[in-house]
Amino acid sequence: MVKLDIFSDPVCPWCYLGKANLERALEAHPEHMFEIEWHPFQLNPEMVAEGVPKRDYLAARFGGTAKLDQIHQRFKDMAAQAGVQMDPDVPQRIPNTLNAHRLIHWAGLEGRQAAMVSALMRAYWVEGRDIGDLSVLADLGAEAGMDRTVVARLLATDADMDLIQSRETHSRQRGVNAVPTFLIANQYVLSGAQPPDMWGNVIDELARMAKDSAVASDA
Repeated sequence: MVKLDIFSDPVCPWCYLGKANLERALEAHPEHMFEIEWHPFQLNPEMVAEGVPKRDYLAARFGGTAKLDQIHQRFKDMAAQAGVQMDPDVPQRIPNTLNAHRLIHWAGLEGRQAAMVSALMRAYWVEGRDIGDLSVLADLGAEAGMDRTVVARLLATDADMDLIQSRETHSRQRGVNAVPTFLIANQYVLSGAQPPDMWGNVIDELARMAKDSAVASDA
């Protein structure tokens, strides 16, 4: 197996597209050797706990609604090309995602991390749900196969907040400053929403390297 560490944030549109592209490549290469782990990274670590209206926040950040509409249209076009359902105007709020990352962490302890990341991104980008809301997060935990009562109880505490923040700090110190970032075998880094063909090439190259290593060992 080859470790694939993915640094992402559920509210990052590039992360959503990048995940979809990776999944298409993995489906086309069922023999892939990746063992995937998701790691926390907050696009807006200083975001207020209750979040803010998404369109107003982004329009102020990017220089007005006209510019924002251009950016959103670009994402719509890219999503259509990738066969992904995505309308950047569906989410109404930008949440603080610390609790979402706690949920991903807990799901990982139960072997449900992939399902949890998928549920969070689908909820935000397709259904427009507020993934900063604790009740919504508890529901999503249940949808990913976790015990809703336990998740809700944990979310009501500060459990693992320091751990998530320290993991993110460590990632930034290692040079992760944008998402998605993909770390392959703790050696090779890919950034951004890489197309499926790129991942296909990576998978083929890893398979070739494994074969060459096996041949060398037998020699």
